[in-house]
Amino acid sequence: MIARYTRPEMARVWEPEARFAKLLEVEIAVAAAQAELGIIPKDAAKNIAKKGKFSVSEIDEIERETKHDVIAFVTNVASYVGDDGKYVHYGMTSSDVLDTAMSLLLKEAAGLLNKSLDRFENALVSRIKEHKSTVCVGRTHGIHAEPTTFGWKLAGHLAELRRNRGRFERAINQALICKLSGPVGTYSTQEAVVEEKVAQKLGLRPETVATQVVPRDRHAEVFMALTFLTTGFERLAVEIRHLQRTEVGEVEEGFSKGQKGSSAMPHKKNPIGSENITGLARLVRANAMAAFENVVLWHERDISHSSVERVIFPDAFIVTDFAADRLAGILENLVVREDRMKRNLELTSGQILSSQILLALVRKGLSREDAYKIVQKASHSLKEGDHLRDKLFQDKSFAKLLSKKEVDEIFSGRLKQVSGLVDKILKRSTTNEHP
Repeated sequence: MIARYTRPEMARVWEPEARFAKLLEVEIAVAAAQAELGIIPKDAAKNIAKKGKFSVSEIDEIERETKHDVIAFVTNVASYVGDDGKYVHYGMTSSDVLDTAMSLLLKEAAGLLNKSLDRFENALVSRIKEHKSTVCVGRTHGIHAEPTTFGWKLAGHLAELRRNRGRFERAINQALICKLSGPVGTYSTQEAVVEEKVAQKLGLRPETVATQVVPRDRHAEVFMALTFLTTGFERLAVEIRHLQRTEVGEVEEGFSKGQKGSSAMPHKKNPIGSENITGLARLVRANAMAAFENVVLWHERDISHSSVERVIFPDAFIVTDFAADRLAGILENLVVREDRMKRNLELTSGQILSSQILLALVRKGLSREDAYKIVQKASHSLKEGDHLRDKLFQDKSFAKLLSKKEVDEIFSGRLKQVSGLVDKILKRSTTNEHP
């Protein structure tokens, strides 16, 4: 997945080099804060900032003996710092640096993901503008219901995306935590003021109450937000898949020169990109379940969460980033077949406007029950070549209530309000509002 399918920027966030770089950033910030408070010599903090570096291969070699990655990291950094290396990781426990560094990784990953989400949102906005008045069939239970527009269909997905982006933003903000409270979270190895200073330096917030780790409900909320995002992606992908079915044929994923749809059937054009989105969403939902399992740790901590997080954090962010980018590309290249949309509107011979006829009869004074019976009887008696409009006028009681001009107005199928409603959604998208 990392090497072949994702954008390299997101993959690099989760590689060992980047992870250790964030650990070092935390160690340097802690040393600086401690020096400002007179806990360690100022020259020591300067040397840690100036000389502090690491080698992934050297860390791996040390870890083979220590069986502890943070000790291996601290030992390696200290070896580069020299005599002042004794002040690296001073007053800290492993989770202090690990969990604070994780917050920095989350901040960087979120920034990259938002770029892909921007592309996806822009693609939605563009296609909505293009098709806000393109009338097509609305479907409930997979059955023709009333007319809608393709732009209004997509507007619903835009509104959902913006809600999900709001959820993601809130989840990330509450996860950007600095935790330096030491073993079991009681500040026994250094005072809380160090945590406050380091949090300010790193653009984080001190944890309210920690055990030995940042409580994992914070991380679980991030995974829920990623799940909302990718499930929203899947809802749009499933819509595209359904609309590309041969019997419907209203949209098609772009088909590039040289592309082939089937090894056996040369005619095939398949919605493979959208199907891929469905599969990716399943992965993120599974990762969310694992994140919730991580919330329940023994007492002040255990490390059952550690092995899980090494997998689910990179996987979930890489998959979500890739899915957003891929779905944006699908939208940008989507073929919208307006001719097929028009043809499908006529498949039920006017029945998709039955509710409008029902309301017109009620406005003329008929009870809803009697009006329903008239329209249902006419609809269910249609044969090939019939049209609901003509069948209705065969009922004398109907002909007394509505004129042909009134009925023709209904069957013109104009959607008077939709254009203005679409414009309202588009206006919100330019104000960074997350309804």
